[in-house]
Amino acid sequence: MKVEQLNFHHLRYFWAVAHDGQLTRTARRLRVAPSALSTQIRLLEEDLGVPLFERHGRQLALTEEGRITLAYADDIFSAGAALTATLGEGRRREEMLRIGAVATLSRNFQDSFVQPLLTRPDVTLRLESGRLPDLLERLAAHKLDVVLSNHAAPTDSDTPWRSARIARQPVSIVGRPRSTPFRFPEDLGVDPMILPTKGSELRATFDALCERLGQQVRVRAEVDDMATMRLMARDTPALALLPSVVVRDELRSGQLVEHTVVPSLFENFYAITVSRHFEHPLLHGLLSRDEAEFLAME
Repeated sequence: MKVEQLNFHHLRYFWAVAHDGQLTRTARRLRVAPSALSTQIRLLEEDLGVPLFERHGRQLALTEEGRITLAYADDIFSAGAALTATLGEGRRREEMLRIGAVATLSRNFQDSFVQPLLTRPDVTLRLESGRLPDLLERLAAHKLDVVLSNHAAPTDSDTPWRSARIARQPVSIVGRPRSTPFRFPEDLGVDPMILPTKGSELRATFDALCERLGQQVRVRAEVDDMATMRLMARDTPALALLPSVVVRDELRSGQLVEHTVVPSLFENFYAITVSRHFEHPLLHGLLSRDEAEFLAME
């Protein structure tokens, strides 16, 4: 068949069912009768001349031809989303910036990132948090313009992610003021500590450093959220391991003190984008700033 004969309405129904895996559930979500949805897919199969699904009980499984068709459909509808995001919203494209941020990322860093836009009446920001895989999926679907993360995007992905490291912050041990200076590394095992969870790159590097130095840390709490670590560092006598940008307000007010900067330990901040024909006009100015502006410690 010729491409102009391809029914994209049928293709979209196939695409929806292929991602859902169950025709009845997809029909309910799309508010069409299951029989009508089945008919649309059967017509597409007749047009293409190949079976796209095979049944396994109540579930639908893609045939080899179905998997090939789905790959093309993903590209087609992703391009359609890019078109509507770039042109379909008209002038609003220049006024709306959609930012995704990993849920555990420092709130202060996020605030510093968007600061230049907060005083612009012509710009509207949409900032949402979540898991990195979910945010990358939304970025690929053109539902986000940039993702902020403390990890680069996976390099083995089929999507051409562009992970730009926009800042790198030394990691410190912070806590309430104390009567005697903190000695590193001798005092590592003296006071209880609030640490990132073991699944984090920061914790793994710190644990390796402590092992190399022969120090046993007293762990009071393991936390995967920087905002929670900030509160616990402020409200308990325990020391906390985190980038100083996370507690910049408490450091300025004197509630907390940076007792020591941990040598060779850093937190990286990335802005992740995906290659597109039309880059968002606001992004270049945001990403080209000096590292100190992102950290905003002065």
